[in-house]
This record gives sequence, structure tokens and C-alpha cells, in this order.
Amino acid sequence: MLTLQKPDSIAPGPGIPPSPALVFETLNRYQHSMALKGALELDLFTHIAEGALTSAEIARRSKASERGMRILCDFLTVIGFLQKSKGVYGLTPVAATFLDRNSPAYFGTVANFIASPEMLGRFLDVASLVRDGGAGEHYSLLQPEHERWVGFAQTMKPVVGMAAQLVAPIVCRPGRQQKVLDIAAGSGIFGITIARQNPLAEIVALDWPNVLEVSQENAALAGVQGRYQTIAGDAFQVDLGSGYDLVLVPNFLHHFDEATVIPFLKRVHAALRPGGTIAAVEFVPNEDRVSPPIPAMFSLMMLGTTEAGEAYTLAELNRMFRAAGFGPTERLDLQPTPLTLIAATA
Repeated sequence: MLTLQKPDSIAPGPGIPPSPALVFETLNRYQHSMALKGALELDLFTHIAEGALTSAEIARRSKASERGMRILCDFLTVIGFLQKSKGVYGLTPVAATFLDRNSPAYFGTVANFIASPEMLGRFLDVASLVRDGGAGEHYSLLQPEHERWVGFAQTMKPVVGMAAQLVAPIVCRPGRQQKVLDIAAGSGIFGITIARQNPLAEIVALDWPNVLEVSQENAALAGVQGRYQTIAGDAFQVDLGSGYDLVLVPNFLHHFDEATVIPFLKRVHAALRPGGTIAAVEFVPNEDRVSPPIPAMFSLMMLGTTEAGEAYTLAELNRMFRAAGFGPTERLDLQPTPLTLIAATA
């Protein structure tokens, strides 16, 4: 009879030896992204929500092979999107909330941006990104009127919308006249949400002309197009106007270095009326730069897509706001999102 024993070379010493599992799992993590994107393309989560609970039934509705569907469903169970019991699959709360196409909080479109071939391609050679210190001028997403920002405005609306719903009640002044500038408006959801909550709010959205087409469509869908104006062009160069009660700067500052951000913030300060408010939404890591996980890891996204951007700590943001003439900043974490609202007064 064969007796199995651990070889002496990996026998435990004074402590438990390290496992290579983290290395193996990390090198295979791209499969997580592609499995989730594939499941969304197959409407797997929606089919389960509608009552298809076995791999055979899910496969039939998805027009896929049963073997392929079983393997995919098992994989999604392992990584936390499905539950499985006696061959029957169900959605976890996260999947039911964000991945069922019929859910009002559906996030599935986000995969079309984050897991797009272009975005994935930017991280095929991280060693070169590190050597160069960034994406470089010709590979940056910040080129004028880059078509990728139209896709961002169209596909990232659910993520932006959740943050906008959290920010609007804080900065909105219902029943009072409110002149609002929404810089890098994208889908326009931040300004539109304020316009819907305050019938006296007038919104001015600033972005590239091709992106503003998306925000104007969304303003019309929301019924606020009569109070929605636009400024097309470069936020660093165009005339911003003046007398604003509120300037929104959502998901923008992290694309640039400090030497670029401070002059921009000075322009915003000049556009605000005395006592007006700037409200920036950012990924803000702790001072150690390694926590919380999502804001801390966001700097790598900036390394791959910009020349000099990164996720700034609160101390760094405070320094930039003070240099631009703003008063003390206030911080509010926009839970359950990984974003943070930074507000200051002119």
C-alpha cells in the first residue's frame, strides 16, 4: 500500500511555508474579467433571475453549449457571483443587484469600457509603463476629443449615476436659484441629477463636443433640457463663465499632475461667486497609498492611461486646493461606492 508523505523539501519548518497560490491566482486573474464579461454578453445573470437555474436551461436560453455553461457557472460560483446547490444555480446579492439586466441598478454596460480590448491592451506591458512613468502623449486617453470618452459616457452611466445620487442631496439647494457648472460632464448625470432635484437649478455642462451629444440626450430624457446649456472644448482653455454657485469636478483631477491641477483649480475659483462651492469626486487612498484597496489600486489605471495622473491622497488634494485659493476642504466617503466627495468654498 502506498503511503503518501510530504517531501522533506516542503515540510513545514518553524512556521508554515508560503504558498504560491497568490502568484497563480493573480496571473490568472484576467480570466475573472473575461468570464464576467462573457457572462454578461450571454445574459447569464438575467436568465437565472428569470428562472433558468440549471446549466442546461441557462445554456438553452443563451444558445450556448451545456458543457461551456456548466464550466462558466461553476467558475462564477467560485469567484462569488453565483451560488450552487445540488446542480442548481442562484444569484448572489451582488449579482442580483448589479448584473441582472432587468435590475434598476444594472452595471453590465461597464464591462464594455473597463474590459474593452483598448483598455486591456494598455496593460499588456506594465514593465514599459513603469519604465516610462506613464502612457506617453500619443497613448494617453486625454488627447482632444478622444472617441473613448464617448464610450465612457455611454457605458459608465450606472457607476456615475450611483455617485451622483449620493452627491446631489449634499450640494443641491432645492427652492433656491443655483447656477451650476459641470466640468468634464461626460454622461451629464451629476448636473442632471441636481437639475431634477432643484427645479430652479441651471446647469452648464463642459466637455468635448462629441461627448456633449451624450449628455444632451440624457438631459432631454430627464426632461431638464430647458435648463441645460453646454460649453464645448478644453476645460483648461475655454471661457468657463462666472458667477457659479457650484462647480462640479467629477472624476477629473486624477488624470493630471499637481502642476496642471493647481492652475485649473484657480480657473474654477475665479468662475465661482464669493462663497460658491467646488465639489470634486475622486478616488482618495489613505496616506499609506495601499488602502482602501480600490482607491489605492486606481493609480495603476492612471499609469496606463495618462501621462502623469494618479489617485491623490487627502493631504495632496488639500495642498492643491489651498494653493488655488480655496478654504479648508471637507471630505465625505460616498459609500457604498469607492469614491470620495471633496468640497471647498471660494
